[in-house]
Amino acid sequence: MKTRIWTALITVYIVWGSTYLAIRFAVETMPPFIMAAIRFLVAGSILYIWRRLAGDATPRRIEWRSAAIVGLLLLVGGNGNVVWAEQHVASGIAALIVGSAPLWMVAIDALRPGGRQASLQTWAGVIIGFIGILILISPWKMVGSAEQMEPYGLLALLFGAFLWATGSLYSRNATLPASPLLGTGMEMLAGGAGFIILATIAGEWSQFDIASVSARSLWGLAYLIVFGALVGFAAYTWLLRNAPTPLVATYAYVNPLIAIFMGSIFATEPLTPRILISALIVVSSVALINTSRMERKTKDDKRPVAPVPGND
Repeated sequence: MKTRIWTALITVYIVWGSTYLAIRFAVETMPPFIMAAIRFLVAGSILYIWRRLAGDATPRRIEWRSAAIVGLLLLVGGNGNVVWAEQHVASGIAALIVGSAPLWMVAIDALRPGGRQASLQTWAGVIIGFIGILILISPWKMVGSAEQMEPYGLLALLFGAFLWATGSLYSRNATLPASPLLGTGMEMLAGGAGFIILATIAGEWSQFDIASVSARSLWGLAYLIVFGALVGFAAYTWLLRNAPTPLVATYAYVNPLIAIFMGSIFATEPLTPRILISALIVVSSVALINTSRMERKTKDDKRPVAPVPGND
């Protein structure tokens, strides 16, 4: 069992950590929203059909409504900002900023009416994490810096992390199918439909020329569908049922680091001391938050809390 757990965990580490690089390759010659629409419609259809044939019950209308809300917030809102921003920001930096979603979750949950109050340790993690982000973006160094950061891209990533956190909080109490993979497929289908609308509003269809799509972009899209969506989520869902939650939660710390190094190795993205320092600060803050939340959950009801899936 230990071998299977570590095989699945390493799969999640590598697959979800590498999706940011795959997104960068995919949007090189494909409009971002059309690319995302294809990705989630194909992956969502496969997951949905697979789980229905496997015997999962027909989703109720309320489950479709909840899945649509979650899909629009997480995928169109969260991932949509990522795919657009990666035209202007290095993939490793995108992964690091998106990895700050737990900071937003704590802040939103604590400030909203009836929300869950955070401990001092958790708030310390939030403050440390945002300091790490501030060091990373360093507005006073943005112009002419080597890190390939444009203001609009950074704002889109921060907004995407905020929407991802909002959708994650909503999903806690939403009425969704008992099968996690069926629910994921439904969310992907809703997100794919949302991306079609977004691509139409953005005028991407008139700009889309299939003949101009490079082989690298097609391979990036295929990787996102097969590994990022299908293999990654299957491994993650299996881990939630068979591995200790604190061990599964480590993906949130490892993925941004993998994304940074893969971007540097395979896309010659800059790897500066400022990026490394920021990464260590943000990753440490997320670890501090998760540790505090798990300890509190264990004291409350003795059951581990499942980590929030990454913005993949």
